[in-house]
Parts: sequence; structure tokens; C-alpha cells
Amino acid sequence: MNKIIVIGNLGKDPEMRYTPNGQSVTSFSVASNRKYTTSTGEQREETEWFTVNAWGRLAELCNQYLTKGRQVYVEGRLSSRTYEGRDGQTRFVNEINLTDVQFLSRDTGAGGDGGAYGYDAAPESEGPPNEAPPMDDVDDLPF
Repeated sequence: MNKIIVIGNLGKDPEMRYTPNGQSVTSFSVASNRKYTTSTGEQREETEWFTVNAWGRLAELCNQYLTKGRQVYVEGRLSSRTYEGRDGQTRFVNEINLTDVQFLSRDTGAGGDGGAYGYDAAPESEGPPNEAPPMDDVDDLPF
């Protein structure tokens, strides 16, 4: 099984492009932080960066709703590839090919924080993805 789950914040706005056959692809970076205390009692924080690629409908949704700084849950397959940089050096990268995303925070405008919106790239899903109800409709929920 090849599955990776990351919760973090976008490092910059997503970039959307199209393949030669017209399929949409959106790329963005996610930073995940880890705080810990060393054996000497020193507080430290590490940040790990992940490059995420979304395809098709997920690409369009990520491009539309994600912005720099927004917290997101990403789930997908880890893939590795090599490429030749402009300097002629061969580079190795690990990337996440997105299969599921949850927008964990809303834009920091009038809506404030809260609410998760999830989207799944499962091939069996048809039509628009399920959205969480707006926060002002929570009194109408059956549970």
C-alpha cells in the first residue's frame, strides 16, 4: 500500500496548468510543523515541505479554494521522480499525487476559521463532491 497523509499549511498560492491533452493539474506546497523538546530541554520546531499535485476535478477545486497560509489535509500516493535542472544536475523529488483533500480552515476574511470541506478523487464518485454544510446551518443537522 502506498498512502501518505499530511496536515499543514500552504506555502504559496496553487499553480494550475494543463497537460497537452487538456487535463488540468494544480501544484502546491504544504508545510507541516513538528515541535519537540531535546534531551537538554531545548524547545525545537521542524518544518517539512511537501509538493502536492492534484489532477482533473481535484485540480480545479484546489486552484479555486486554496490560498497561501490555508490549513489543509491532503491524502495521496507518494511518487518519486528525477529531472535535470537548469544547471545540468540531476535532481530527485518526492511528490504527493492527491487522492483526497479537506480544506480545514476557511479564508481569514469575514467567515473566520472553522468548517472542513472534503473532496475525494475516487473514480466511483460522480457529480459534485459532498460539501460540509455552512456553519450557520448546524442547527438543522439531524444529530
